[in-house]
Amino acid sequence: MCQQGINIDQLKLSVAQTGDVIGVAQSSLEQLHHVADSGGRAEASARIAQASVLLGEARAKLEEAIRDLGGESGGFTVELV
Repeated sequence: MCQQGINIDQLKLSVAQTGDVIGVAQSSLEQLHHVADSGGRAEASARIAQASVLLGEARAKLEEAIRDLGGESGGFTVELV
């Protein structure tokens, strides 16, 4: 559906995909945080954990943006295979 010259469904899908990419990065950072913590690198571990939290906040903002664009997109289903 195009509104005001943009395809809203495509925009919502693109924002959701970006959120998924950030989720993968966040998961990787969480693993690195544990590795640094296990290795006795407390400062690095804390900074990595903080970065992971910031990515979580970014994902939440993207989910809010999708809701602001009109809720969950209809007409397609995305499934993990």
